[in-house]
Amino acid sequence: MGIENGGNLVHLAGVCKAPEMRTAFPALRGGARVLQSAPCFANPDPGPCMKKLLSANQAIAWAAYRAGCRVAAAYPGTPSTEIMEHIAEFAGAINCEWSVNEKVAMEIGIGASLAGTRALVAMKHVGLNVAMDPLMTFTYIGAIGGMVIINADDPSLHSSQNEQDNRSLAKFAKCLLFEPADSQEAYDMVCAGFELSEKYQVPVIVRTTTRTAHTSTVVDIGSGERSETPVIPYVKNAQRNVAVPAHGRLMRFAVEKRSQALRALTEESPFNRADSGTGDIGFVASGVAYQYVKEVFPTAPVFKVGLSYPPPLEKIRAFAAGVQRLVVIEESDPVLAEQIRAAGIPVVEPKTELHMMELDPVRLGALRAELLGTPPPPTAQPETGLPVRPPVLCSGCSHRGAFHILAKLKATVCGDIGCYTLGSAPPLSAMDTCVCMGAAIGTAIGMRKAGLPNQRIAAVMGDSTFFHSGMTGLLDVAYNNIPITVMVFDNRITAMTGHQENPGSGHTLLGVESPAVNIADIARTFGIQRVHEVEPYDLANLEKVFKECLDCGEPAVVVVRGPCVLHVKWAGKYINTVDEVKCTACGSCFRIGCPTIVRGAPKDANGRLFKAKIDPQFCTGCNLCAQVCKFGAISPVK
Repeated sequence: MGIENGGNLVHLAGVCKAPEMRTAFPALRGGARVLQSAPCFANPDPGPCMKKLLSANQAIAWAAYRAGCRVAAAYPGTPSTEIMEHIAEFAGAINCEWSVNEKVAMEIGIGASLAGTRALVAMKHVGLNVAMDPLMTFTYIGAIGGMVIINADDPSLHSSQNEQDNRSLAKFAKCLLFEPADSQEAYDMVCAGFELSEKYQVPVIVRTTTRTAHTSTVVDIGSGERSETPVIPYVKNAQRNVAVPAHGRLMRFAVEKRSQALRALTEESPFNRADSGTGDIGFVASGVAYQYVKEVFPTAPVFKVGLSYPPPLEKIRAFAAGVQRLVVIEESDPVLAEQIRAAGIPVVEPKTELHMMELDPVRLGALRAELLGTPPPPTAQPETGLPVRPPVLCSGCSHRGAFHILAKLKATVCGDIGCYTLGSAPPLSAMDTCVCMGAAIGTAIGMRKAGLPNQRIAAVMGDSTFFHSGMTGLLDVAYNNIPITVMVFDNRITAMTGHQENPGSGHTLLGVESPAVNIADIARTFGIQRVHEVEPYDLANLEKVFKECLDCGEPAVVVVRGPCVLHVKWAGKYINTVDEVKCTACGSCFRIGCPTIVRGAPKDANGRLFKAKIDPQFCTGCNLCAQVCKFGAISPVK
């Protein structure tokens, strides 16, 4: 079986199940040697290790290296973040960067492709929304050097604000779409994607999901040697590369002609295959859904779709002719099922709900009971009775004090994507909205224009989010003189995705020093007159500055600067403790939501009120609790 970093285990697919792939795609060729017992990815030099235990994210990095990719760009976002971090290990061969947002990353990939070299861009599913503008036109222009786009969907919204299925975007953009079921396929499909992109002059999307991205299986990387594909010489061609209406009309016909060729390609692709089996029910499955089908219906015939757009409809039609009932298993939207039905192939629609949230063997077990009337095979069950641990801001987090004051001032707070989104949760409960990256400012502008009765309107975002897509919103505030307060919680790093660098951190992806962009200076350059820079642990000053800005009736910017305590391993000079005698169990310190403050001794016999206690193992000495205690019960241990 495979190894998953949290969640359901999946089957380990056989290494290189389709040998013809290695014939079809030269980048996959190379002899196999003995399996190494432990991963050796940390050292890009493969040495004698030809098979490796890799997550799909790691396998994609290896594929980029092996296939001769020269340029890579991404913006961090779970579950795709690790791809670029692993590509950085090949920095001598691949010019890679953290881009300020996904649109810029896509444009960098497009530029590299048009210059004749292979390029890879990576982002999570909502990130592709940001990059769709250049992608939709690039599909008209067409790739020159191979262009592979890694799109990581997130079924069940493990760390996302929606559950969109981006397979529909491949159809929308008329791209090729691969869906790997394990790390080996992620590797093979990326390698094949570069070659197909060049052959058909089309961008190629490889769609992973949270489960495939973070699950480790054995990957055969062949010889481990890099394929130094030649750079295709650049030819100046305005009619092709300049997307104006007169050129676009001609491009449109070329796109349709190419689509016909892609439909023929997918019918012959070795990534689309039928697994023989017994029984009158046949399954069509794509991506990780294939693994679940093989686990729950081990003897059934299964048509595995790996190159899923365009779908191999004639292959599926032939497969369907050999079974009495055809069931399509896919994670999230019925993208394949709808296209199969549209082709006139009958598809059974089960009563078991399969299209909301992440699939797993338990859910397919219910489908087995429905279709076959037999109980599902036994599966591992999670432990019961475990305590619920809701996410909270870390002990000493530099965002906590700001949210405490915003709640106290009863401001309407438009939030954004990042650690600080946790400011919406009790006991802080200080955030009213959260839509997408950079939306805090635009949402706050809309509320102000709508005449919201509460005049204290704040837009809150982090430093990386500000650089990603907050600057344009702030420019609108300045240009239209919108009387809202924009607060940037600048912890000097992209924290929620694992501490990736950004334009304000002073370092690039590779650790090279770069200018640390000052957010306050940007606000002043835009023409904002009222700009403050404050530190996050002085509650009295935070309240003074926040109140002044929220009530001033003009645009204002407050940059709350304090490092992420996990990134810099910061701790104060002391830790705090609670004097049980002075503590009245008023609960004020609990309302700042610090996980270091726990229940101490009960105040009354009924155990309904508890005095506070500070866990010395986790206290950072930020001193917020001492500032909110009105009875002087909290003091530092010298």
